[in-house]
Amino acid sequence: MAETSHGIHGAHGRPPTRRERWSAFRQSPFWPAVVLVLILAAAAGLFAGSYTYSMADPTPRSIPTAVVGGYEQARGRAFLSGLEKALNASVKVHTYRDAGRARQALEEQEVFAIFEIRGDGRTAVLDLSSASGASVAQVLSDAAPAVGKETGVRVTVRDVNPLQRGDPRGLAIFYISLAAVIIGFVGAIQLSVHARTLTPFERILFTVAYALLGAFAIAATVDWLLGALRLPFAESWAILALTLFTSGMVFTMFNTLVGRWAMLPTWGLMVLLGNPSSGGAVSWPLLPSPLGTIGQWLPPGASVNAQHTAVYFQGHQHLFPYLVLGGWALLSCAVFWTWRHRHPGGRERRPAHGDGVVAA
Repeated sequence: MAETSHGIHGAHGRPPTRRERWSAFRQSPFWPAVVLVLILAAAAGLFAGSYTYSMADPTPRSIPTAVVGGYEQARGRAFLSGLEKALNASVKVHTYRDAGRARQALEEQEVFAIFEIRGDGRTAVLDLSSASGASVAQVLSDAAPAVGKETGVRVTVRDVNPLQRGDPRGLAIFYISLAAVIIGFVGAIQLSVHARTLTPFERILFTVAYALLGAFAIAATVDWLLGALRLPFAESWAILALTLFTSGMVFTMFNTLVGRWAMLPTWGLMVLLGNPSSGGAVSWPLLPSPLGTIGQWLPPGASVNAQHTAVYFQGHQHLFPYLVLGGWALLSCAVFWTWRHRHPGGRERRPAHGDGVVAA
């Protein structure tokens, strides 16, 4: 009996193996903490890198430009060629018969500027639209007169669609869209933490509620309180509400699919990729070309596009950004509803009165 007891105590007292120590560590609270430290460090680098790559050094790549008048004459061709060389980019020329049609294309946001080559090509008028993209307008207004001087063309620059006085750099729309995106998924996170027992239908209803109220608060603050933007209030409110709801449901979708790690794909899609490629801070012709294309299909880019047109190009709204926002919202709701049993929330159905009562 003593030997048996001694043997047991000896086995108990042996140092744990490496495998046992690893298993104990995996089951301790230190494991998720270490994982989070590594994830946050990587996220910090990716966050800084994505915004720096997209916005720190905007470079013209392909600028759609309308051309009217004597662009086929020698001076006109030399001027456009010199402009393309100066910008180190492709000036994508769209020719129009008259200035009226070119201006219509500008209002439809098909082009960013209009070059009208007059007479024998010695003079030109550059009609810019700062509202189409302040960064593009700045690049063109700096380059065109210098190129004109080199090629013997006197260039007059006009801003035919300027930015509003309270938004001289054209960033206010980016900021309000960014607020809607971030508050959208932060709201969904808070519902998951503080209102965990909401049923799936109740969760969607409360997401709609904070989307509507939050969008109203954003629009009212920027327009009525600060006077930074004169918004078409109802339309801007609707765009912001749809953005908030879509962002919230995107997180809810990922929370259903991957549980507690839902913040990772949400942050990656909406913040690391979506916001830098939205065209809000840097116009899409100055973004790296893949980002300019991808951004239009993501909720942040769709929100910026819809809001931008609503504010500066009233009467020329496009359906595409609404389809993008609506498509993401519908997809997220469908995934959440289909696999709602996997969502880490909800509550048990209360038994109806008399359930479980056995008749005598």
